[in-house]
Amino acid sequence: MAKTLTIRIKTAGEALADFGQTFKKVAARQTVRRREGTYFTSIEAARNLLTPTRLALVRAIRAQRPRSIYELAQRVHRDLKNVQEDLRVLERYGVVRFTEGQGVGRRRRRIPEAPFDAIELKIAI
Repeated sequence: MAKTLTIRIKTAGEALADFGQTFKKVAARQTVRRREGTYFTSIEAARNLLTPTRLALVRAIRAQRPRSIYELAQRVHRDLKNVQEDLRVLERYGVVRFTEGQGVGRRRRRIPEAPFDAIELKIAI
């Protein structure tokens, strides 16, 4: 089954209104349903996350299934430090995740994974 990450664009007012509703429900001890997805207040902010370079990393992770961040950096011919920084940003927004693997000796390696088949952008009008 294909999994899709949904990125939604909301105005700051809409985001604050949603937060206010959730806060009231929590204060009243009502059940709050968790919403999946990533939210931004502008298309520009979403575009800053999904740069062509970062999308290339996600595609390489899906297609080549590297066993470490170092291996990914080698495969995409980029500096390791820059790849690590891009992956931190992508992880923060749920675009990639990491699992732990066995490295050399006692070292652990972080294995990047792209859990989604597609990214969908939804803009409320």
